[in-house]
Amino acid sequence: MGYQQRRGDTLQDPDRRPPSRRIADELRERIIRGELSAGAKLPSEREMAQAYSTARNTAREAITILRNEGLVDVQHGRGAFVRTRPSLLRLGSRYSRALREQTGLSPYRAEVIKQGRTPRVDCTSIKRIRPSADIAHRLGVDPASKSVIRRENWYFADNQPVQVGVTFIPWTIARGSVLAKQANLGPGSIYGRFEDLGHPIVRSHEEISARMPTPEETRGLAIPPGVPIMQVVHTSIDQHGVPFEVTQFVMRADLGGLDYTIPVDD
Repeated sequence: MGYQQRRGDTLQDPDRRPPSRRIADELRERIIRGELSAGAKLPSEREMAQAYSTARNTAREAITILRNEGLVDVQHGRGAFVRTRPSLLRLGSRYSRALREQTGLSPYRAEVIKQGRTPRVDCTSIKRIRPSADIAHRLGVDPASKSVIRRENWYFADNQPVQVGVTFIPWTIARGSVLAKQANLGPGSIYGRFEDLGHPIVRSHEEISARMPTPEETRGLAIPPGVPIMQVVHTSIDQHGVPFEVTQFVMRADLGGLDYTIPVDD
């Protein structure tokens, strides 16, 4: 709480933050320090109003500030709770051939199971399209023709949507294969099929950025207010140094994390 100082005959508060902002700032500090841990219930609007000698609508505004920052969830009839954030890590080892051969699973399913959760992947679309200029450049294909297969997958952990991935594959590679027509790709999933076609993943390149979600992403991934997304653009490269697949991942930042071990060049 701000201190007061006497100026003439009037007591004045030098802290010019609105009362709702002051309450939100103090609660945020308590969350950051761990005094209010994940899942903890915040004081009710009535309790906040009494504690801070303010109106209930001011307390409500403070909770709204924290909700818009992605720090709390508001449950109708129950109150506001510090958001629980079980991070689902994107592991740097996810494309390992040994892991694929050992588990027979896709990279996503293998890493989710490793973290003690239940994966689900819904393939919602497979179609041949004309790529954007960016995708065409990355894959070295013709942007003026239907030169790629586009596969869209929605990813869940314990039935909670966590990310969406849109994969682009050159038509010259996918033509006549399950990559161009089937959701279920069999043992080893997509990278097993690429290897069958002579394109083992030898190395990959990933570009990571953050932004706020679009309305469609907010609805599809059930993203709470104030929560950004991480965007990962993944390019797979084969033994000849040729890129054979690009996938654009959109991940909920409050439920996901990145765990990479990167060798350092001499």
